[in-house]
Amino acid sequence: MKFSLFAHMERISPDQDQKQLYEEFIQLCKIADNGGMHAVWTGEHHGMNFTIAPNPLLSLVDVARHTKHVRLGTGTVIAPFWHPVRLAGEAAMADIITDGRLDLGVARGAYSFEYERLMPGMDAWEAGQRLREVIPAVQALWAGDYEHKGEFTQFPKTTSAPKPLQENGPPIWVAARDPNSHEFAVEHGCNVQVTPLWNGDGEVEDLMSKFNDACAKFPNIPRPKIMLLRHTYVADSDADAKVAAKELNRFYCYFGAWFMNKREITQGLIDPLSDEDIAAHPFYTPENMERDLVIGTADTVIDRLRKSEELGFDEYSFWIDSSMTFERKKASLERFIKDVMPAFQ
Repeated sequence: MKFSLFAHMERISPDQDQKQLYEEFIQLCKIADNGGMHAVWTGEHHGMNFTIAPNPLLSLVDVARHTKHVRLGTGTVIAPFWHPVRLAGEAAMADIITDGRLDLGVARGAYSFEYERLMPGMDAWEAGQRLREVIPAVQALWAGDYEHKGEFTQFPKTTSAPKPLQENGPPIWVAARDPNSHEFAVEHGCNVQVTPLWNGDGEVEDLMSKFNDACAKFPNIPRPKIMLLRHTYVADSDADAKVAAKELNRFYCYFGAWFMNKREITQGLIDPLSDEDIAAHPFYTPENMERDLVIGTADTVIDRLRKSEELGFDEYSFWIDSSMTFERKKASLERFIKDVMPAFQ
């Protein structure tokens, strides 16, 4: 099982300087590269100072200048916000600039806040249908001389300009949860990214079961790869793990508030959540964070990851975004590289 880093620039207070956050993001990517991690992933979000990531291809081209070995993955581009010709060409250009290190992760998106601003009137169902149209079109554009007559876009015979450096284009990954998404990915030769958010290791097992069922449905298609993305914190003690659980609980309460899309937003930031708001959340608690995420000392984290490896995951991505300080995130990542990864080599 390979290991990667998943990172954005997250911000819950106007006191957090955006340039400093970017410089810290680059530092984390360099630690991952120097530490022998397989890849770095970063995503796409718009108008949300909670997760600053307007164009992952732009960020990854810069990360490439600061790293030597890691694969560079979009985790993920939001398919409905991209015209297939534009996505094919920009991804191909990024692949050339990064010397063939690009992986293209694609999702339908998750936040109504973004849908309302970039695609007014679009719901999650339509977003999923747009994803199913965009990915085969991008693959065909990389092959060249492709005419598209889709439900959402149409264009005459076109070839991606430029073409990617990697033969057949960068590997494509689909963010999947339901069985149909797994089946779409496998049928179209795409890898799969899964992100369990609650219900602990039981959800991890369920997501792998859906992937295995999809692979069984298409026995003549080579089995793609599957990546597990989870918030992770490697603690220096049991007491430190409890602190991290509280910090990640605060982060998830903000995530939930953005997802619900009901609070006032000023200058791209949601109205602050009080301690009472966080304590009153119906299912996010520090105890649930320890159950649903991977938080603990190195031995605990190794035990949790062993189960994922045994299930058959090809890659485990260390999701580092949280409301903790950069110093605490950095220390956790360094402990992961030093104390956890060697157990899997």
